[in-house]
Amino acid sequence: MVSRGQKLFMISVVAEMLGLHPQTLRIYEREGFVKPKRSEGNTRLYSEEDVEKLEMILRLTRDLGVNLAGVEVILSMREKMDLMQQEMEQAMLELRRELAKEIQRREEVSKHPLVPVRRIRIMREEE
Repeated sequence: MVSRGQKLFMISVVAEMLGLHPQTLRIYEREGFVKPKRSEGNTRLYSEEDVEKLEMILRLTRDLGVNLAGVEVILSMREKMDLMQQEMEQAMLELRRELAKEIQRREEVSKHPLVPVRRIRIMREEE
């Protein structure tokens, strides 16, 4: 189903934007490269993310000469790298939280000495 506010494009518009035949877009869908949403009338509706992904596929195939099997591998690796990036960012966030807690704990400990010390006042002796 389609959500409001999201910019979506029909297959003919995307085909024209990218200089592709609509059948090529259907092939890319069948190969699993994109998964356009569907309208109530079952019309394919491509999101801006879909269009960006299609642009990447075209750069790989047209500019770099990568075949569709290679595109599949590259896109899969990219998805895995994006996931790893998110996991690393999450791990860094957790480490920062733990570090902040440890710093706070140590600051609290340093406020209370292990051995009680009586405060004494030092006075100068007059000559």
